[in-house]
Amino acid sequence: MARRRVLRGGTGLAATALGIATLGGQAAAHFPADLEIDVKPGTDRAPINPNSCGVIPVAVQGTDEFDPTNEVVRYRFGAPDVVESGDGARPMHDGHGVDMDGDGRDDLLLLFPAADAGFDGDESTARLEWERSEDGAHGLAGTAPIRIVGRRGRKRGRGRGGSSQ
Repeated sequence: MARRRVLRGGTGLAATALGIATLGGQAAAHFPADLEIDVKPGTDRAPINPNSCGVIPVAVQGTDEFDPTNEVVRYRFGAPDVVESGDGARPMHDGHGVDMDGDGRDDLLLLFPAADAGFDGDESTARLEWERSEDGAHGLAGTAPIRIVGRRGRKRGRGRGGSSQ
């Protein structure tokens, strides 16, 4: 008898979880699956130097379903593995609304400190994640091709031996 209650309870929990997941999917269906981003707008395969102390511009493109200029600015940008682990560069400010791609919609242009992005020289893509809430819950993400033009860890003035005395 007790076993049946447990099984019935487990079945109810599974059905409830399935229902919640289904409803959750319907509620979020109006959001695009991925953010459309452009790293270093105006370049084909954005050159990024991991040793740079500058900034990396990233455009979050507006779509019919997502207007980045009307959302709270909670973004992380950088090497995909770094961003997926919860780290990465945060924008230096709330960005600027500019139509970067000429489609008549404002895109959000953000600037990220290159030194915080976590590129080590082996990447061919960059990742941007938008967090839906203050607790860091993942909302939407996008990737874009990049080209590494420098290698992290190389210092000027060091010989091949790597020691600096």
